[in-house]
Amino acid sequence: MMLITAIILTILLSYIIGKIGKNRKFGFWGYFFCSILLTPLVGLLLVLASDPRPKAKMS
Repeated sequence: MMLITAIILTILLSYIIGKIGKNRKFGFWGYFFCSILLTPLVGLLLVLASDPRPKAKMS
């Protein structure tokens, strides 16, 4: 039962980190999968250390 709770909590935290990082360099899916594969703490540090996504130039 504890393992299921830990997995659900990891997925939920990774989703939140992905939403925070959606306008950053790697986007939602990049930070979501980084948080799943590493840990949500590392994913959060990556989001905080990354640059915002560059604005698209309109020509």
